[in-house]
Amino acid sequence: MPESSSSALPPAPAVATRPSQPAPLTLGFDADDTLWHNETLFASAHQKFHALLASHHDPATVERALYATELRNLPLYGYGAKGFTLSAIETAIELTGGRVSSSELHALLALGRDILAHPVELLEAVPDTLAALGAAGHRMLLITKGDLRHQERKIEASGLAPHFLAAEVVSEKDEATYARLLRRHGVAPERFLMVGNSLRSDIAPVLALGGLAAHIPYPLTWEHEKLAELPSAPGRFFTLGSIRELPALVARLAVAEGA
Repeated sequence: MPESSSSALPPAPAVATRPSQPAPLTLGFDADDTLWHNETLFASAHQKFHALLASHHDPATVERALYATELRNLPLYGYGAKGFTLSAIETAIELTGGRVSSSELHALLALGRDILAHPVELLEAVPDTLAALGAAGHRMLLITKGDLRHQERKIEASGLAPHFLAAEVVSEKDEATYARLLRRHGVAPERFLMVGNSLRSDIAPVLALGGLAAHIPYPLTWEHEKLAELPSAPGRFFTLGSIRELPALVARLAVAEGA
């Protein structure tokens, strides 16, 4: 019986591997308190409103009443300085029992007018960051909510419009709104990264759709924009110390997506 024999197969040729190529993302940017200062203007207006009604109620009572009025009026007035001004006037009438004077009403109108007329003040490093992201090939959308005329004026005054594929001014930032915008621009949620300071408006709705979100906290946040706890979305939710950290995060995500 012949002996069995075996021979080793020749080694397989090495297969050349290509390094992961970055896959550009579509980035969405909030505007107020992400690209330029905004809430500081409202905080100043609130302080002046408290002082205006100081002879009638303490600041905490005034603030509670104003916040309740603003929330009640959101479906009618929406967000922004005009809605704030109308709610402040209504609150003043209620808290003074209708005794608010014409000069005090004039002062309330001035609070809103000052916010509307205030020059746009960009946050540090915003222009350079947007330029770097654009140079890396990422499409960028500006997605902001509030009064249409005021937002359009701020976008133009900021000088940032050329960085963006489109600027979307919406009345609300919720899942339905983001889903509609992503369909309009042909973007899959998993290829979309939203950048903003509001957990309620910029982060949670996008994560719920399966997208990515980068939270850049601002020192001041309106109570309505807060959430009781941070969203849980490992690998899709990131918190940054400043917008300077964004290009590195985007580069890392793009390489991961291109792998």
